[in-house]
Amino acid sequence: MNFSNQVVVIGGGPAGLMAAQVLTDTGEQVHLYDAMPSIGRKFLLAGKGGLNLTHSEGADAFAGRYGARRSVIEALINDFDPQALRTWAQGLGIETFVGSSGRVFPKDMKAAPLLRAWLQRLRHPASGQGVQFHMRHRWLGWADGGALRFAASAGEVQVTAKAVVLALGGGSWARLGSDGAWVPLLAQRGVAVAPLRPSNCGFDVLRADAPVGETRRAFFQELIGRTPTPAVGWSPHFAERFVGQPFKTVALSFTDSQGRSFNRRGEFVVTATGVEGSLVYAASQLLRDEIEAHGHATFHLDLLPDHSPERVLVEVRHPRGSRSLSSHLKSRLGLDGIKAGVLYEHLGKDGMNDPVALAHAIKALPITVVATRPLDEAISTAGGVAFEALDEHLMATAAPGVFCAGEMLDWEAPTGGYLLTASLASGVQAGRGVLAFLGSGA
Repeated sequence: MNFSNQVVVIGGGPAGLMAAQVLTDTGEQVHLYDAMPSIGRKFLLAGKGGLNLTHSEGADAFAGRYGARRSVIEALINDFDPQALRTWAQGLGIETFVGSSGRVFPKDMKAAPLLRAWLQRLRHPASGQGVQFHMRHRWLGWADGGALRFAASAGEVQVTAKAVVLALGGGSWARLGSDGAWVPLLAQRGVAVAPLRPSNCGFDVLRADAPVGETRRAFFQELIGRTPTPAVGWSPHFAERFVGQPFKTVALSFTDSQGRSFNRRGEFVVTATGVEGSLVYAASQLLRDEIEAHGHATFHLDLLPDHSPERVLVEVRHPRGSRSLSSHLKSRLGLDGIKAGVLYEHLGKDGMNDPVALAHAIKALPITVVATRPLDEAISTAGGVAFEALDEHLMATAAPGVFCAGEMLDWEAPTGGYLLTASLASGVQAGRGVLAFLGSGA
């Protein structure tokens, strides 16, 4: 096919759809290609438990969530900030509200109604020329003459275009379309791409009796006197009882070898090999980077963040008479279930019967993680197209007319609406960049 007057968008996630909207709103002819049978599969999955659109916190705190890439992401969200996102949703007939955590959701909490309204607008815009969707078209790169190559059910299709927006996602959840297959295709064109890495991910833990690091070794050897043996994962006894259960009302603290610190309350879940969940995801960037640098990272878990260390020690030492230790901990401190289980996991019988060791562990239990879970299991990915390889309009300097947007760019952010906001904002910028490139005006 030769549609030299068209603009091609490759990728039907939020960034690609937003770029398409910016372009169709100005009357551009847009053809959108996606490898999946339907649009927005990862977007719909993200909204399964309630679609978190953005966050209501102040601009400075919001921009700070993007870490090392703050300056470039801040420039994007200055043009499409959280309030602009809410106004955009309202324009689709989707009312939003701010939850108790400051997160912003659609009033019905669902992703599907928003996506349906959005697709309706894209197919029937005010400009009169809607987006043409081509599903089950997997991008294969460029032909020798510069045409875009797609694998389709009827065979390979080649398409020429006057500009292209790539919004192909990162490398997580390949079954939903984000498989990172684009990385070598751009590298072949001379576009710098940082390796894709898990972000907002779970971790595999080192068994409590495995030796690692002087701090942890000293903790167990001094307080318990055990002889550790290396192993990864939970003990069979703990795993059988607690896999899938959450740690609630705990605090996780971690300081890496560069002095960067994390300390937050929340909850997370025990998995077959380690830990995952919102509190772990929030610390995942620091933990991942530390593992990459040193092979392991040890965070500390406060099982009773509302209790002072002094109070915990007093309660642990309180005479228990004929009661069992488990009954004593439950009655004096409310410790039972998974919290008591993890204490036994790490301290063993001898440590549990040492009041000082037990009180110390309740307030600062060291848990060592040694590997991220696989990239495909992560909520999002770090790495991707380097911003240094793009101009201010997100066009690749090594490939004029090729724009990049969304999670395929080299940035990361925690969950909480930050991922979606920046992805949409980058779609806006890429769409405007195409218009500037074509001389249509932004």
